Amino acid sequence: MTKYRTERDSMGKLKVPADALYGAQTQRAVDNFPISGMAMPREFIRALGLIKACAAEVNRDLGLLGKSKAAAIVRAAKQVAAGQVDADFPIDVFQTGSGTSSNMNANEVIAHLANAKKNWGVHPNDHVNMGQSSNDVIPTAIQVSACLTVQEKLLPALHSLRDALDAKAKALKTVPKTGRTHLMDAMPVTFGQELATWSRQIRSAVERIDATLKHMRKLPQGGTAVGTGINAHPKFGKDVAAALTAATGFAFKSSDNYFEGISSQDASVALSGQLKVLACSLMKIANDLRWMNSGPLAGIGEIELPALQPGSSIMPGKVNPVVPEAVCMVCAQVIGNDATITVAGQSGNFQLNVMLPVVAYNLLQSIELLANASRLLGDTAIKGFTVKQERINDALERNPILVTALNPVIGYEKGAATAKQAYKEGRPIKEVARENTDLSEADLDRLLDPVKLTKGGIQK
Repeated sequence: MTKYRTERDSMGKLKVPADALYGAQTQRAVDNFPISGMAMPREFIRALGLIKACAAEVNRDLGLLGKSKAAAIVRAAKQVAAGQVDADFPIDVFQTGSGTSSNMNANEVIAHLANAKKNWGVHPNDHVNMGQSSNDVIPTAIQVSACLTVQEKLLPALHSLRDALDAKAKALKTVPKTGRTHLMDAMPVTFGQELATWSRQIRSAVERIDATLKHMRKLPQGGTAVGTGINAHPKFGKDVAAALTAATGFAFKSSDNYFEGISSQDASVALSGQLKVLACSLMKIANDLRWMNSGPLAGIGEIELPALQPGSSIMPGKVNPVVPEAVCMVCAQVIGNDATITVAGQSGNFQLNVMLPVVAYNLLQSIELLANASRLLGDTAIKGFTVKQERINDALERNPILVTALNPVIGYEKGAATAKQAYKEGRPIKEVARENTDLSEADLDRLLDPVKLTKGGIQK
């Protein structure tokens, strides 16, 4: 049977599991919010630990906190940041909108750990939370955790995907294929051009995300309850930002308007918007791969993706494009997360946004999912697909739209008639053009060369 101890907070006594590192306020939140069973993300808890450690160091340096207490808090907070006590952060995502429960969870756990070997008299509110409020700690934790996760996970994954696309584009630079508009045959392009387009989308996503991070790095820590900085030293916010920069290597700075950072989540909404754009790009790439891989007999069948697992429990030998499908599902989730974050961003009532925990959860989930999906797409689908050259050559030869290249010579009307005849009779466009025009074999070879047609301009 579970053993309990009695803890006390400002509302009175409460039983807490005997081995729990948290106290009464955390237990009240656990009891009050049995909603989803989803705890706050690891990266968010890491950020809380970093903030508490830096806050203790700053308060020590400002002469507000004794060296022994500060050292004990820093040691404990670093344990939290390192993920050593995640099991003691059980509070549901769907909790008080300010995230006060999660802030007090961190304060209680850190105080308990700080006093474990020697009772330094560290108090959750008076010492761990010195110069702070949930109202500035939680927005700061959202921004710190998002910045670090983007920097450490998402951007490296996008660079890896970009590199995979660039390498494949170079390898297939001169390999022509049928272009498609409206999902219908169009003028040829090269695989290199198609892959380079995808690479450009990823590069653009990186540029947009980088531009958004400059707003996320401006931390509201120091604004305390409503943005006025009540109970915090005037230098506290700036010094905490500097300490976080030293601890993480990411260039954080103190916000020039604490009210904005506490009352709104505009920067998080903007970052989420750029993650949604990235999701749209990845879904386009993944769906293009699915179409190009479709078949193997009745579809487009231009490429063959790696065979990773059986595709059907009833149809033997069937293999499906499982990685692009998984990536598309990730993109759908991220787009949904953005809708949640958008609604949450509107919930800044006067001096405080009151949907902070759900912003944190969805934003960090989107970053993690996109990082993992991007790396998987590059390492498996992009690096692993092979070109089905015979199928591509056959489609190019029979593509009636190649007649577009003859327009400057034979005119649009005659070109249309030639294309329709070639399509109706299922014959190569060159063969029909040979019969319908005065062009020589050499002229037809030159004008209808698929590789030359990918370079644009009138071929004379």
